[in-house]
Amino acid sequence: MIAADASSFRRYSAGEHGADVDAVESALRSESLYFPPVAITELLSDPRADDRVIALIAKIPLLEIRNGFWQRAGALRATLLRTGVKAAIADTLIAQSCIDHNVPLITHDRDFRHFAKAGLKLLA
Repeated sequence: MIAADASSFRRYSAGEHGADVDAVESALRSESLYFPPVAITELLSDPRADDRVIALIAKIPLLEIRNGFWQRAGALRATLLRTGVKAAIADTLIAQSCIDHNVPLITHDRDFRHFAKAGLKLLA
């Protein structure tokens, strides 16, 4: 099981190249790709998303939100903000989903590096 955030999935959908795009493609082929729920919201919020991408998104399973998720996410964000680093709410929720499931996150977004100290495994 592996998760992807919106940045890497958008790059994959756009036909871009890079280690993150290769990781998304590999995870799709092996049917091991999952989305944190917030990533779905980010992807479907794109007014330019075409029907092919929307159909593909619908086939990818979601990481389940576990009991206590919101409290853990709030504590995680507070911890990072206390240290003076950027911790956007959407990124925090994506990171917490992956931490809860102990799955690595495929991302092109460097903002997730701050969450590695809290246990987020990063790819690409």
